[in-house]
Amino acid sequence: MNIIETHDLCKQYGNALRVAHLDLNVPEGSVYGFLGPNGAGKSTTLKMLLGLVRPTAGDIRVLGKKMDGGNRLAVLRQVGSLIESPSYYGHLTGEENLRIVQTLRGVPEKNIREVLQIVRLDGQRGKRVAHYSLGMKQRLGLAAALLGYPKLLILDEPTNGLDPAGIQEMRELICSLPERFGMTVVVSSHLLSEIDQMADHVAIIREGELVFQDTLEALHGRSRHHLALRTTNNAVARAVLQEKSVPCQEEEGYLILPILSDEIAAQLTRLLGSRNLGVIRLEERQKSLEDIFLELTGKAASL
Repeated sequence: MNIIETHDLCKQYGNALRVAHLDLNVPEGSVYGFLGPNGAGKSTTLKMLLGLVRPTAGDIRVLGKKMDGGNRLAVLRQVGSLIESPSYYGHLTGEENLRIVQTLRGVPEKNIREVLQIVRLDGQRGKRVAHYSLGMKQRLGLAAALLGYPKLLILDEPTNGLDPAGIQEMRELICSLPERFGMTVVVSSHLLSEIDQMADHVAIIREGELVFQDTLEALHGRSRHHLALRTTNNAVARAVLQEKSVPCQEEEGYLILPILSDEIAAQLTRLLGSRNLGVIRLEERQKSLEDIFLELTGKAASL
């Protein structure tokens, strides 16, 4: 079952189409990474999923129900979210902030203590939020999103501005939610390295258009193995390889070849040596996820 489905989802501001014909499928129980460069339309898409922004065109189904004015509130009772940055009253304590949310959502008071423990803020619940660090404020925002133990949790750039320790803590917490509470988590980011360590399904958008959607394993599968050869004269070596019908192209001082068996690779190096060409380096390479991400996003991404 897909907990979120969109069909032909569009959002236009003036003459600019910020989200273009987006078809998303978020499997239940997954950590779904929503990737794209800054300004690609991630936050706009998430706001449309939550009913905060009205789509120009297209359909949205959340938890099996069409998201519209008639059932939006009923759907959102089962959804938690943290969009852009957490909201809070700085003069109140963390616990007092959560009590306001708890009252508005009509959830049990005991949930406050539980979510503070989940986000590891139980020792700071009596401290004014104005004195919280940025990481603590992010965790308080996550605690507010978790208060009702939602079936779906939507997080927009949850590690923004955190130090390495805070990023690691947030990542571990997000990864634990599906197994501990049966939640589906949608987490957006412009950092591939973050999503690579959290998600099991990935969607990548560029200028509002979906350019990839599949499992993280499938994204890894797009990285192609190849051989990189460097000789004392690459131009001559390339001609020799073409004689033997070995496809190759030159790239940054190396000849890029397909993966060859050990026997054929050994034959080629002997052949090059017989033509007085020295083999300086022959190595197996694999295209990195960053390279694939840059190709998909038109080299406009922050890594």
